[in-house]
Amino acid sequence: MDSLIQKTILHTGKEYKEIKDGYKVHFHFVTQLCDSNTVLDDSRKLGKPMQLVLGKKFKLEVWETLVKHMSVGEIAKFVCDKSLVCAYPFVSKTLRDAANTKDNADRPKRHCCGAQMHTGYDDLNELMKTSQDLAFTIELLQVEASSDYEHESWQLTEAEKLASLPKLKDEGNTLYRTGNIQAALEKYRTALGYLEQLMLKEKPNDEEWTKLNQMKIPILLNFSQCKLDEKDYYDVIEHTTTVLSYEPDNIKALYRRGKAHMNVWNTEEAKSDLEKVATLDSTLLGSVNSLLKQLSERVKEKDEETKNRIKGKLF
Repeated sequence: MDSLIQKTILHTGKEYKEIKDGYKVHFHFVTQLCDSNTVLDDSRKLGKPMQLVLGKKFKLEVWETLVKHMSVGEIAKFVCDKSLVCAYPFVSKTLRDAANTKDNADRPKRHCCGAQMHTGYDDLNELMKTSQDLAFTIELLQVEASSDYEHESWQLTEAEKLASLPKLKDEGNTLYRTGNIQAALEKYRTALGYLEQLMLKEKPNDEEWTKLNQMKIPILLNFSQCKLDEKDYYDVIEHTTTVLSYEPDNIKALYRRGKAHMNVWNTEEAKSDLEKVATLDSTLLGSVNSLLKQLSERVKEKDEETKNRIKGKLF
């Protein structure tokens, strides 16, 4: 253990596991200033245990060192030199923001183990300006090997997100074919989220950005098909319009947007999209004509209903 860290075991653990980079640890913690009884944070009051994947360059690196010297079920107090904890105010704010429910926001200052609990970030920031040593009381709850858990998005590197895209798309396609539309949507939504994050780091229309956008288009189309099946027509129109802004002759986007326009009574827009589909692919002429016939009949029915309502009011 680092000479700048002093460890005191408060309760011995029940199981020892070698904890390596890539492992996920779950632990409760209480953070205190060493020269007083002031409690800065308590994970139980934040609502859930801390979860940390080792080796992912977490802002407070000292926590990785601490848990690597613990066994499952152990409770230990670590006094850490101020040079190791300068990032703690940022980490504390991040954790508090994540737990920022109404109850947390309205919670008054309270006492914990005889110590005042400073719940405001300004309080913490002022206290930490004195650059004091911190004490962490940690209870190690669980250790998972990298093969035993599903990585959350914030734990993935850019390379890992990029590499996961084909698998997410394939899994979404399989789920869709089996009729599990909601699960398919989640896979496509995750993939689209990763792509948005990656594209934000590139200059629009540059080579790398364009490559990512080309990966995004088929996933957007699949996402739109799921939304069409769910009768979420305005979402279909939005996402297919995005595709068509890059590929104006994309037949799948035109066809799906045309059907969505039909169902929200955008008659002219539906006709325009569907007629263009027939022009681009003559093999779809029969399907397009069938849809246009349905649209025409529905418009006539609606017009007739409107006339009858007006007639009823007049007489």
